Amino acid sequence: MVLTAPMPGSIFITGASAGIGEALALEFAKRRYAVAIAARRAEKLQALQARLVACGAARALAVPLDVTDFAAIPAALERAAQAFGRLDIVVANAGVAFVTPVGKGRFEQARTTVEVNLLGAMATIEAAVPILRAQGGGQVVGITSVAGWRGLPGTGAYSVSKAGLHRYLQSLRAEVHREAIVVTELSPGYIDTELNRGVGRRPFVIPVEKGAAIMARMIERKVGYRTVPVLPWSLIGPLLGLLPTALLAPRGEAGARGGGRSSF
Repeated sequence: MVLTAPMPGSIFITGASAGIGEALALEFAKRRYAVAIAARRAEKLQALQARLVACGAARALAVPLDVTDFAAIPAALERAAQAFGRLDIVVANAGVAFVTPVGKGRFEQARTTVEVNLLGAMATIEAAVPILRAQGGGQVVGITSVAGWRGLPGTGAYSVSKAGLHRYLQSLRAEVHREAIVVTELSPGYIDTELNRGVGRRPFVIPVEKGAAIMARMIERKVGYRTVPVLPWSLIGPLLGLLPTALLAPRGEAGARGGGRSSF
């Protein structure tokens, strides 16, 4: 009798046209998964789809999707599930990050941040869970951030979106505790992507390819919660909540003038 290794499964990743999502898709392609990539930029998805096949993906499917079009998400997931036969992993990764100091006329950017990062992730997970239940199980992965541990000047909308998703994933984990559904939360520190390259200081930044490899290993191990990387962020993160506000406050108006993108 010849024993063969189990075939890798299938994965659906939102926000896959750039940054962590793109790198994660390429990493899972190298691991021979069937990879469905979803994002707003259709032309980038098509180019990435070809790269996934070249990297070794069992199959690659491009699904144009804006996660703030909440009504479109169930059909996008169903399309991937039908194409692959099942969805083993659904990754709610789509995200934006803006500097949004309060009272500086940036409310529209703040609203977009919450709609994409929090409501878009919730809508993705809401649509994914019935599919996972119907097929007998699977895994939901939410990408949060160590920025969710503490509200920092200029990034209130980003911090609240990630803190909100953290609590949502905790609630989901409790709801499906007795089901064959794994809930994984990955909380990155600084990973080198276009979202944070405009930031002056990026302590402990790591290349996006390294971050994606770490995350893929954690997803395959079906961890509950991890920072990315584990060290030093698992030690530093909890300390953020203990820092006096005076140490975080910007000096004068200089700290509240930025208008570009920023995030952990």
